[in-house]
Amino acid sequence: MTAWVDLRSDTVTQPAAAMREAGLRAEVGDDVFGDDPSVNALQDRLAGDLGFEAGLFLPSGTQSNLLALMAHCERGDEYLVGMDAHTYKYEGGGAAVLGSIQPQPIPHATDGTLPLDAVRAAIKPLGDPHFARTRLLALENTWHGRPLPQAYLAEAGALAREHGLAYHLDGARLYNAAVAGGVPAREIARHFDSVSVCLSKGLGAPVGSVLVGRRELIDKARRWRKVLGGGWRQAGILAAMASYALDHHVARLADDHRRADELAAALRALPGLSVDGAFTNLLFVTVPTGRETALAEFLMARGIRIAAGRGPRIRLVTHLDVDDEGLARTIAAFREFFA
Repeated sequence: MTAWVDLRSDTVTQPAAAMREAGLRAEVGDDVFGDDPSVNALQDRLAGDLGFEAGLFLPSGTQSNLLALMAHCERGDEYLVGMDAHTYKYEGGGAAVLGSIQPQPIPHATDGTLPLDAVRAAIKPLGDPHFARTRLLALENTWHGRPLPQAYLAEAGALAREHGLAYHLDGARLYNAAVAGGVPAREIARHFDSVSVCLSKGLGAPVGSVLVGRRELIDKARRWRKVLGGGWRQAGILAAMASYALDHHVARLADDHRRADELAAALRALPGLSVDGAFTNLLFVTVPTGRETALAEFLMARGIRIAAGRGPRIRLVTHLDVDDEGLARTIAAFREFFA
């Protein structure tokens, strides 16, 4: 059978032979003792690249965001976050369960920003014991594949500083935002007190995220990582593969963005479909109600996977394992189904 075209997520990528070889050759140590040279190199590299003092290699973006919240906030504190943000909606309520931190969700604008008037209104009065203490503003970039405007990041950061709030970025697809905007990732990260960077999405590493921030914050996050059972041993094998991804898979994100744009254009021409997104490597297709399961089964029979089952709006994601042949096969299959 022809290789699968898997559009469910950019987390499904398979490590290439050269990436696997980098892991096999990695110099390793015990990271709990702080002596895995490959882990240390990855942490130092991302911290330096993004303009921070220190970094911490973690198993997942969910844990990275959770540790950022727990390092910035204390029990009974509150963080301001988008109502559809990953840190609020898709991370199992970890901040509330494990950090005793209260989220204050704010509806997103259509461009993924949080209206600053709404953010300002959500900040609780200082010293009033009726309220949780507002300590942190958390944003996400990209948001549903859409890069947040640089000017907005600066304005939101100024608001956070005005009110004494820390400022965290869930940068799960930070490098997609940077490539799409034609700016270094550091230009996006510089607005924030901490940034979480996922290496297992578009960059194609098999596992891992890095949290970067000032050294005191990262030391606190390291302790919470141990408490949560996230201490690594010879994790340099994975860190070396992540470093390979940073060396080889950043600029090529533009190929994923081009393919997503081509897929969106082709699907917009089909009757009955509504398509939005494709600002980077994500697009969203709304199919006629009740046809999503039939579509998923039709595509599966042709070697194409999509994530259906949550209603008529389906997310499609391009990544380094979707080439031009796979893209053409996907477009042809959609055309056949909706002919």
